[in-house]
Amino acid sequence: MALTEDLYSQREAMLFSQRVAQLSKALWKAIEKDWQTWIKPFDLNINEHHILWISYHLKGASISDVAKFGVMHVSTAFNFSKKLEERGLLTFSKRDEDKRNTYVELTPAGAELILCMYEHYHDTEHTILQGALPLKELYGRFPEFLDVMAVIRNIYGDDFIEIFERSFFNFKETIDETGKKVITAPASTL
Repeated sequence: MALTEDLYSQREAMLFSQRVAQLSKALWKAIEKDWQTWIKPFDLNINEHHILWISYHLKGASISDVAKFGVMHVSTAFNFSKKLEERGLLTFSKRDEDKRNTYVELTPAGAELILCMYEHYHDTEHTILQGALPLKELYGRFPEFLDVMAVIRNIYGDDFIEIFERSFFNFKETIDETGKKVITAPASTL
């Protein structure tokens, strides 16, 4: 269905866009601070950590997949992946059936680093988690983002959401119910 001005007024559109922008910026600022604080002891930046995380949960991901799911330009995904390769945390490969794409996989050292970061998650403060805990206490669960996911699906497509869901399924499979003990690396592939 094509969007037309009949579906919404300019005022509604502007208010919605501004509200999403302001809330997203505030949320991202807190997330960015939490994320940087958590990964700082491991000498990683957010892009590097995100690439490692994606590579861990989507074994054999192409650079294009990493870029798409990491919401970054392909050159950014490639350049930061190269830095991770230089540190011995990632390897690059080509597939016999697909010579055009470059694939990344974690080395044992990269997988060990991810697991170590999981174990040290609570060593730093997480303001996003703290902000959500009152809702968890009230409703018995953390906030869900069904509306946001629907918007993201409409922007980035079904492939993005499919990769998102698969990676979080794999993530859940790597930790026990208490969230304190890492069990194993995920076995699924793209």
